[in-house]
Amino acid sequence: MRTRTLTAGFAAALALLTAACGSGGSDSASPDRDGGARRVEIAMVDIDFAPKTLEVAKGEEIQFTFTNDGKIRHEAYVGTPEDQADHEKEMAEGGKDSGGHDAHGGGSGDDNKITVEPGETGDLTYRFDEAGTYEIGCHEPGHYAAGMKLTVNVT
Repeated sequence: MRTRTLTAGFAAALALLTAACGSGGSDSASPDRDGGARRVEIAMVDIDFAPKTLEVAKGEEIQFTFTNDGKIRHEAYVGTPEDQADHEKEMAEGGKDSGGHDAHGGGSGDDNKITVEPGETGDLTYRFDEAGTYEIGCHEPGHYAAGMKLTVNVT
């Protein structure tokens, strides 16, 4: 009986370890302790996000914690590649959206973007309601064009 208990305990520990490791470590995600949104930590460094990819289930809510480890301000804008292109255009046109409002994150009603100053951390929660490919992009001048984006695959 003792062998079964040890084996069952070992199997449970192995299952927990495997679940924590995910699918090859492409993100540093962990479930929220309250059973709500999955928490994903994203590092922002000068002209890069880490990790570079993330796998999400359709309908899943993700609580992103962005930490700016760089020396300059960064933005995280969640949307499809088409949304990213539109936002990049808005930023190039003086940082105003079609309504004349500041296109950078942080204002009221901005549920898909955030701006994080150097050395700071910011949270953004987003539900991926549709399957497809999304991106998180930084649209500070030149950043997105230089490749500062993270691919989110929603299945």
